[in-house]
Amino acid sequence: MELSIIVANYRNPELLKVCLDSIKKCAANVSCELIVADGETQEDTEMLMRENFADVKFFPFKDNVGFQAMVRKGIENSQGKFLLILNGDIIVTENSVQQMLAYLKNDPSIGIIGPRLLNFNGTLQSSCFRFYKPWTIVYRRTLLGKMPFAKKHLDWFLMNDYDHEKPKEVDWLMGSALMISRQALEKVGLMDPSYFMYMEDVDWCRRFWENGFKVVYFPLAKMHHYHGKGSAKGGAIRSLLLNKYTWIHISSAIKYFKKFLGKPLPIHN
Repeated sequence: MELSIIVANYRNPELLKVCLDSIKKCAANVSCELIVADGETQEDTEMLMRENFADVKFFPFKDNVGFQAMVRKGIENSQGKFLLILNGDIIVTENSVQQMLAYLKNDPSIGIIGPRLLNFNGTLQSSCFRFYKPWTIVYRRTLLGKMPFAKKHLDWFLMNDYDHEKPKEVDWLMGSALMISRQALEKVGLMDPSYFMYMEDVDWCRRFWENGFKVVYFPLAKMHHYHGKGSAKGGAIRSLLLNKYTWIHISSAIKYFKKFLGKPLPIHN
C-alpha cells in the first residue's frame, strides 16, 4: 500500500461527507486506503459511514478524545508507506494528493509536507508558521495584539514576509493537512499524547526537525479548509474569560514551552 489517508473528524457529518467525496474523486488513481477516526461519534455519522462509505475503515470514539488520539488510532491501523492526515473539514482538490506524494517521494530528507490551504472564498489561509515564543500566545489572545510592536511580531510568526508561492522549509505546519513518510515517522514517533488539542502539530514538526527531517510548505498543492477557529470566538476579553478552547490552547502552550525549555530551536534554510 502506497498511501494511507487518515481523516480525523469531530461532530460534523455534513463536512465529513464532502471531505470523503473529494478524496474519492480526486485521489481515485492513487493506491491508497481511507481511514476515518471520529470523536464523540453521533448517530448521523455512524449512518453516513455505514450507508455511504462502507469500504472505509471507521473508528468511532464515544468521547471527545482530541485530535492527536484520533490521528494515533488512524496511524496504528494503517499500512501505507506514506500517510496523509486530514481534518474532516478539508476539501481535497484535483491532483493535490498526487503532487504532494510525488514531491515527498522524490526527496527522502523531507519528513512532513503540507499544502496551501484556502478559505472557501479562495483566499489564502495561514498554515505555515515560525515557532512560537511565549509572547506570541499573549499577543494572539489579548488586546495587546493590536499594538504596533505586537502586530510586527505576529506578521513574523505568520510568515507574512513570504509570498507563499514556492515550496519552502518552514518551522511548523498546521495539522489540518499533513503528508508524512512512514520511514521518518518510525524515527520520530507519533504525536505526543500529553496534548489534548492544540500545539501537537507544533511539537511534532519540531521533533521532525530535531531528528533530521525537513518540514516543507508545498503551495503547489491546494486544499480548501473550513477553519472554525473555535478558540477565537467572541473577542479577546470574552474569549479569555469564557471560551474553553482558549484555555485549552494556553494549557497546551504551557506544556510545549516546559517540554522544550532550554533546548535550541532547529536551524534550517
